[in-house]
Amino acid sequence: MGLKVHYRIHVTGMVQGVGFRRSAAREAWKRGITGYVKNMADGSVFIEAEGAREQLDEFSAWCRRGPGAGFVDNAEVTEGPPAGFWEFRIEH
Repeated sequence: MGLKVHYRIHVTGMVQGVGFRRSAAREAWKRGITGYVKNMADGSVFIEAEGAREQLDEFSAWCRRGPGAGFVDNAEVTEGPPAGFWEFRIEH
C-alpha cells in the first residue's frame, strides 16, 4: 500500500434517504479505507476518507455514481493532510 492520503468528498443530489451512507461505508470497508460518512443539514453527504490514492480514486469514482437509488449531481473531492482515522464509520 502506498502513502496514506486524505480525501474530503462532498456529494450533492438526491443522496439522503436512499441508503447512500450505508452503501458508501460498505464500499470503504471493501477497499480498506478509513474515515466517516455523514448526512448534512442541506441534504448533501460529506465523507472524509483515508487510504492509498488508488483506493481513494476508486472510492471517489463510486461516490460520483452512488448506490443506484437516488442520484448524484456532483461529488467534489479535495485533498488534505491525513487525520489518522483507524476505521470507517457512519455518523448520525
